[in-house]
Amino acid sequence: MAQSVSELIPILQVSIGPVILISGIGLLLLTLTNRLGRIVDRSRILFLEMQKEESPDRQHIPPQIQILLRRGKLVRQSILYAAVSVLFATILVIVIFITALLKLENAWLIAGLFICCMLSLMFSLIYFIKDINLSLDALKMEVGEGSYKQ
Repeated sequence: MAQSVSELIPILQVSIGPVILISGIGLLLLTLTNRLGRIVDRSRILFLEMQKEESPDRQHIPPQIQILLRRGKLVRQSILYAAVSVLFATILVIVIFITALLKLENAWLIAGLFICCMLSLMFSLIYFIKDINLSLDALKMEVGEGSYKQ
């Protein structure tokens, strides 16, 4: 076990990286949850608009709701992978402390956790990019360019 504060300082320094990663992913999660909230709000507005009988653009609303549903699923997946990435980063910090305090050599476990964290973040960003592309396609469809691909 680590006997002094001077032995604990290098452990704290090593654990700073994953903690900064957690903070950065937190900002990504904030962005994603805001996007999801806007998707839900827009869907509700369109659904209410569709319920009105005098709505002139009523036939254009169901495809827009379908796009919003697909976007919501993409953002949900992105949030899931970002949260899993934070979970791996948190476990990584704990493992770094435990292995250092108990003077265990387990580089494979630490490397594996870091790789899992990065893979989860990568998948989150892939779904985020897919949502951005789909939202641009939806905008093009809404303004009449009709480039939406099913």
